[in-house]
Amino acid sequence: MSGTLNKVMLIGHLGDEVKMHYFEGGGCIGRFPIATNESYTNKQTGEKVTNTDWHNIVLRNKAAEICEKYLSKGDKIYVEGRLKNRQWQGEDGNTRYTTEVHVQEFTFLSTKKESIANAQANAPVENTKPQSPTTTENPTTAVPDKEDDLPF
Repeated sequence: MSGTLNKVMLIGHLGDEVKMHYFEGGGCIGRFPIATNESYTNKQTGEKVTNTDWHNIVLRNKAAEICEKYLSKGDKIYVEGRLKNRQWQGEDGNTRYTTEVHVQEFTFLSTKKESIANAQANAPVENTKPQSPTTTENPTTAVPDKEDDLPF
């Protein structure tokens, strides 16, 4: 095979807010970490073990602005992109290295509004106000089928 492939697909949770950096020419770059988990049961102890891996995500221009606007720490996202390795000189004079995922496509699997709505829906609510008898539901209204949001 003569070709090569550099492709990464991750589904994970944001570990921090999107950090933006704007350039003089009008472009921008957004960075945030996402966590992916692997869980298994230790056969010797029967204990459930969870390992978390952290990935440095990089987006450019409009994609970065969209993520900054709609995502916050803890939100779930699917990203697809390429691995890139970088090195730079640290303030202490040592050479630093990092591996990043440069995103080409992404899909929000949960957003700020959904996270808040889910938290409110799962929280116990005290009904201090009686429901209005004028509120009625139309029984003929079709309920949309819930489709799987996974990109594959």
